[in-house]
Parts: sequence; structure tokens; C-alpha cells
Amino acid sequence: MVGSSLAVTGTLEPYLGGATELVLDAAIFLVVVAVAYVLNKAVIAPLVGRLFDRQGLDEHARRPLQKIVTFLVLFAGITVAFGAAGYQGFLRSLATIAAAATLAVGFALQDVIKNFVAGVFIYTDKPFRIGDWVEWDGHSGIVEDISFRVTRVRTFDNELLTVPNNVLTGGVVKNPVAKGRLRLKFVFGIDYDDDIDEAIDIIVEEAEAHEGILEDPAPSVRLNELADSYVGLQSRIWIDDPSRADFIRTRAEYVQAVKERFDEEGITVPFPQRTVAGRDAWSEPGTFGGGE
Repeated sequence: MVGSSLAVTGTLEPYLGGATELVLDAAIFLVVVAVAYVLNKAVIAPLVGRLFDRQGLDEHARRPLQKIVTFLVLFAGITVAFGAAGYQGFLRSLATIAAAATLAVGFALQDVIKNFVAGVFIYTDKPFRIGDWVEWDGHSGIVEDISFRVTRVRTFDNELLTVPNNVLTGGVVKNPVAKGRLRLKFVFGIDYDDDIDEAIDIIVEEAEAHEGILEDPAPSVRLNELADSYVGLQSRIWIDDPSRADFIRTRAEYVQAVKERFDEEGITVPFPQRTVAGRDAWSEPGTFGGGE
């Protein structure tokens, strides 16, 4: 290697003079960087792509991870190029400067780094995907985009929320559509004088009659509350391939159908009632102020 370098230097020196060594070092640097680039395109990128296919990563997760791999390969190639070109002194100085800069930037960008790490967890753990309906901290909406720093969610009022990733990984996020089916629960209140078995039959029949409600698991009803003014019957039904629209529409149609059947069969949905009782008999109060 040294002999070849000396031979090339001897060949170029008559043409370049004192700049021969500088030009040769620059050429070595560029060649090594070009080799790293070609190696990434021809070998490393396809291998990483096959690895991602094997892991079943989605497209939105593959792109940023591929960019990170490309950056690391090119960074390694540039580092090797500095050494091969004989820029070790410059490389050591650059490493010292980079270490100091990294420390300073690390303190200044703690939140950014925190969100970046949270974004990595979102891509690997997959608590939700683009298009999912999610709920967290009193907010809800459809996920429109996931990046390494923020997640963008479109609310059902058509507002766009830009949420730092660490907010979503640091708390509880509910994903109602993560699985293929979703169970809905609704409490129907009936009067204490009404027939409980008849009301249960109506609730189940209307669930079985609705085309959007699954037959398996079968609809079920349980008496779960004896409130001040009503008997609570909790209905549990399942819907398939849920979305926010399906959830709202199915529940509204089902509840309306049950209410109409209750009206037809004379089953009452009572208003809240209060009973006032006292120890002594009630009497009409006298005139205020003690007057006659």
C-alpha cells in the first residue's frame, strides 16, 4: 500500500509539484467516501430492507429507520476516509470538538432527544398506527402522521393536534381499534315496577336484529345497578373492524331501537326522583319576621 502510494506520488509530482500529496490525500478521501456510499446502496440497504421485511415493519416505520442506517454508514465511511487520507490529526481535533458540541447540544436539546427516543419506541412497540383512533389525557382523534419527534392527530372536530412523542409514551394511550373487534357497553335504566326479564329480552332482541352487531360473541345483558330511581341493565355488544364512525353510529341506532321497543311494550325509562321525609308532620309556615 505504501509502495503504491509512493509510486503514484512519483508519477504525479512532475505535474502537480508541491500540491501532489494534498491532491492524493483528497483523492483517497473521496474514493473511500464513494465506496462507502456504493456499499450502502448495493449491499447494506438491501440487507436492511430484507431484515425489515422479515420483521414486518410498516412503510412509515421503514423510511426513518433506513435514513438512520444510511447516516451511520456514511458517517463510518467519512471517519475511515479521514484516517485513510492521513488526516488523523484533523480527525482527533474534530472528535474533540464533536464531543464537546455533543455535550452542549445534549443539554440544550433534552426534550428533542427525549421525543426522539419516544419515537423509536413508537415505531418498535407499535401501540398505534397511522389511521388508528386513539385517546389520551382527555383528547381523541385519528393518527395522521408519526415522526421521530411528534405525532399528528386529527380530532373529530377537524382540529390538528401536534403531540410530542414522549407525551404519548409517558402516559396511558387507549387504542380502541388495535384489535379486530370492539365491545360496546350501555346501561339502560328501567322503572322498579317494570318486568326485568321482559326488558332484558327486548335489549337482546334489538342487538340481534342490528346488522352491525356481531352474533359471536353473543350480546349479553346484566343487572348491574339498583339506583335511586331506576334499575340499571348493562348491555354488552361487539362490533367488527371498529372505527369511531362505526362506534357512534352503531351505538346510536341500537339505543334508539331499544328505546322505541320500550315505548311499545310500556317499559318506562324513569326520570330521577327524590323522596323528602322528616320526623314531624309538615305545617304551613307563619309570616316571615314574626308578624301576625
